[in-house]
Amino acid sequence: MDVFGLVGNPVGHSLSPPMHEAAYDALEIDARYVTFEPAPDDLETALDGAAALGIAGLNVTIPFKEEALASDLVAADELANRIGAVNTIDFSGDRPTGHNTDAAGALRALRERDVTVDGVRAVVVGAGGAGRAISFGLADAGATVAIANRTEAKAHDLADEVPEATSHGLEDLEDLLADADVLVNATSVGMEEDATPVPAEALHGDLAVLDAVYRPLETRLLSDAAEAGATTVDGARMLLYQGVEAFELWTGRDAPVSTMDEALRARL
Repeated sequence: MDVFGLVGNPVGHSLSPPMHEAAYDALEIDARYVTFEPAPDDLETALDGAAALGIAGLNVTIPFKEEALASDLVAADELANRIGAVNTIDFSGDRPTGHNTDAAGALRALRERDVTVDGVRAVVVGAGGAGRAISFGLADAGATVAIANRTEAKAHDLADEVPEATSHGLEDLEDLLADADVLVNATSVGMEEDATPVPAEALHGDLAVLDAVYRPLETRLLSDAAEAGATTVDGARMLLYQGVEAFELWTGRDAPVSTMDEALRARL
């Protein structure tokens, strides 16, 4: 039996176990997905133990993504190094390899809705971990990326790293969105309250809007976007596809996407 899992602190809220377990059952893979919650300063010990115990793969979440990247035990790939975080580790080789599936998760969620990324103008709101991953993913896929953040200096720092990206404060959003094709909310605004980081009047029918927030599924931003006639993509699609990417990386098999989606949404 192969053992995969999630390492983080806390991990009790995670939706990854049912999603991955459903995939193993659907494809009759002899595997289990479990959660590990080491103390905040014990990641290195946990990774060493995982390798010694024959763990096949790990997802990594808060607060360990940056530490996993810096770990001497993990050889991170080029994209994870650019993003500055590892969220998936594969133990199948001589040395564990680190990856970041958040960028691919966002792109697959957009493409599922027939949203073109190559050659478009994209606005990413937020310059934190999700914003970094999505900005690099969009730029690598051929989009021109404008990064808007409450603290513009943070957006500037990220834009310096993302190819041909520009940085802005939130006050620039209306002007940026006037001729934008894709909007991504990579902040947590809308998760804890009925709020949105984007003025409703800035939205229009030529936009595709992805909100990385997945609780609730329909955020204020997505509701406003739908009313404006925009194409909307909820955060659960990005969560789904980052998990799909990890599953396919670990197993070398096409993921049963609909099965994983059903298991995920049953818990939302």
